[in-house]
Amino acid sequence: MTPNGGTMITRFAPSPTGLLHKGHAYSALMAFRAAVAAGGRFILRIEDIDTTRCKPEFTQAIYEDLAWLGLTWETPVRVQSDHFDDYAKALEKLKEQDVVYPCFCTRKEIVAEVARAPTAPHGPDGPLYPGTCRTLSTKERTNRIAAGDAHAWRLDLTAALSITGDNLIWNDTERGDIIATPQELGDVVLARKDTPTSYHLAVVYDDALQGVSHVVRGQDLWHATHIHVVLQSLLGLPTPTYHHHGLLTDDKGVRFAKRDKAQTLQSIRESGMSPEALLASLM
Repeated sequence: MTPNGGTMITRFAPSPTGLLHKGHAYSALMAFRAAVAAGGRFILRIEDIDTTRCKPEFTQAIYEDLAWLGLTWETPVRVQSDHFDDYAKALEKLKEQDVVYPCFCTRKEIVAEVARAPTAPHGPDGPLYPGTCRTLSTKERTNRIAAGDAHAWRLDLTAALSITGDNLIWNDTERGDIIATPQELGDVVLARKDTPTSYHLAVVYDDALQGVSHVVRGQDLWHATHIHVVLQSLLGLPTPTYHHHGLLTDDKGVRFAKRDKAQTLQSIRESGMSPEALLASLM
């Protein structure tokens, strides 16, 4: 049961940009077993907003791999690329609050700007966006959009925190109550010119839509959660309980990755290993 007495709902939400590996199996199993133990529900979601890298064959492989592991899930499965209009509406709500702005910078321009400011703040993944387009006037933004200039939409974190306050708290099952520090990621992208949403916006919207009460995911997404609680507050969405588990590594201490074909669940299945043997090695 959830803290408020409702049914526990967990989810596994892979991106079909490649084949699943042991790390995915571990995360999916943790979410599935948590739901089963609590008499709750387990949801599978396909996060395929990157339409250039996501492939139908990888989606089919996800279904096959999870079924081989013995997991069951509710149907129909929500496929994010079928719901871009939902995320566009969420973005409009943020525009109405004046907490997003169009960013016309190319990746090359951002790198050059960061290089000119060696003292620019850094986050967990490197230098933060320097805010080049944040100070553009309304007129300039309007004119450039009208002219068809390619742009992304970024969260204006300073404006957002002026609405939400800077004392947002979320709960992690391992660490307890956490005060959000979204400054670690800065003005993140919420929609791109070639993709009308981002991971941050889509996952927050879908977790609320599907009633997810407990998010089980890897430690590599710890920092993203600090941004997600900001978006949840702005959009009036509930904040789930989070569990950020450790990441599995190979014998050399290297994280499992989709590019490591020898460790994909498909290759493990084809090698003749039983799902029971794999589960025993993971859990």
